[in-house]
Amino acid sequence: MSEPASPRSDTFGPDLAEVFGPAQSDGGPDLVQLLTPEGERVHHPEFDHDFSAEELRGLYRDMVLTRRIDVEATALQRHGELGIWAQLLGQEAAQIGAGRALRPQDYVFPTYREHGVAYCKGVDPLRLLGLFRGVDQGGWDPHENNFGLYTIVIGAQTLHATGYAMGMQRDGVVGTGDPERDSAVIAHFGDGASSQGDVNEAFIFAASYNAPVVFFCQNNQWAISEPIERQTRIPLYQRALGFGFPGIRVDGNDVLATYAVTQAALQRAREGNGPSFVEAYTYRMGAHTTTDDPTRYRLNDELEHWKLKDPIERLKVYLRRNGLVDQQFFDDLDAEAKEMGHHLREGCKALPDPKPLDQFGYVFSEMTDEIAAQRDEFAAYLASFEGSHS
Repeated sequence: MSEPASPRSDTFGPDLAEVFGPAQSDGGPDLVQLLTPEGERVHHPEFDHDFSAEELRGLYRDMVLTRRIDVEATALQRHGELGIWAQLLGQEAAQIGAGRALRPQDYVFPTYREHGVAYCKGVDPLRLLGLFRGVDQGGWDPHENNFGLYTIVIGAQTLHATGYAMGMQRDGVVGTGDPERDSAVIAHFGDGASSQGDVNEAFIFAASYNAPVVFFCQNNQWAISEPIERQTRIPLYQRALGFGFPGIRVDGNDVLATYAVTQAALQRAREGNGPSFVEAYTYRMGAHTTTDDPTRYRLNDELEHWKLKDPIERLKVYLRRNGLVDQQFFDDLDAEAKEMGHHLREGCKALPDPKPLDQFGYVFSEMTDEIAAQRDEFAAYLASFEGSHS
């Protein structure tokens, strides 16, 4: 009697189609949306917000200026003024929606792409350029803006955010009922970072200690050249349940929905109800960084599809259709964007070069004997070149 055939190894486990259902490029049925790609206002039973005309114009202005920062920085890199730049083209709504949902006392732990959030927290975008120009390690004071320095190590900031949130608990600024005092932390990261151990360890600590932190993932579909389908068998927001806290997926190209969802998640954390996970389903229309060539790993049809969901254009359509803006508004905003560009171009070129010995002062808050010895040794090395001739 012959042995039964063993199952084929390529049929082990669920197929992607079985998990996700038919291929979806709209985020699926659980996507929270308040403004469609066509600029139509819709309502959600749990996450809704009555936006005033002034608020809507402000959100539009923020996105336009954020895109101008990105465009100018990309051009500066192409002209050799920056060593590299991490683009955010197409992710303006995810960043502005999350950034404007913050209160002044809330603290942000960013990656290296949160230029729009930095803008919302009052960081001069010129300070961002210093890091990418290589003249400093981040030219802004994190305590002044409650906005941490950019984190290049993928996912590490989620651990920092969780620890800071636990510190807020011990400082007694969570769950007091005082809106001027209660605080929360938000940690930004991308879909690629969600595969890092640091991020998952942060989830465990945050859940175990009920930390007031919002994990905000901008799922832009690509971790450099790896598509999201290679990273997860389930939608990212569903991972949160495995760690013991809620997750939600929001249309990351809808600034209204992103604002409403993030505001609710932050308020939940401030009230002492613990962490939550927000997956902003968006798309990186530009390159991962200016060293990347996305045409090598993704189809142009995909990019064209997402251009129709441009976050700035959909709000512009809504504003025009409902008579909330006039041509003067756009003219004034265009002039403001041009002034922003001028500020970045001239300011970037004027950034002073760092002094070689300054780096030793940034290692510890107080100089140690070992660092001082290294500094003196390096100073002697530099002095050896003085007066030499080529």
